[in-house]
Amino acid sequence: QVQLVESGGGLVQAGNSLRLSCAASGRMFTSYAMGWFRQAPGKERETVAAINWSGKSTYYTDSVKGRFTISRDNTKNTVYLQMNLLKPEDTAVYYCAADRRVGVPSPFQYDYDYWGQGTQVTVSS
Repeated sequence: QVQLVESGGGLVQAGNSLRLSCAASGRMFTSYAMGWFRQAPGKERETVAAINWSGKSTYYTDSVKGRFTISRDNTKNTVYLQMNLLKPEDTAVYYCAADRRVGVPSPFQYDYDYWGQGTQVTVSS
């Protein structure tokens, strides 16, 4: 079992930056792919970014490419989402999740086995 706890959300003005963190418990973290997802009010949850176990393979949804960076520190059991040039449309609850499979980071939510509780990000215009 893996427990995930997100932090780093908050209120920020458009154009500014935030860094989200996701701390994981459990020895198997270093072998799991990790993903960040978000859900805006009235919308379905969408994939934002994903990273494989080593950090050498990543995936980004088109709307965040060039602005967001996913990374991980396996010595700290933590995955990060650096969000730059934030826009009001980035406002959402952000979730991290873990995928037990080995391979490329999946953009599909159904591949993820463990989920955090989420952290709110609000971007004002």
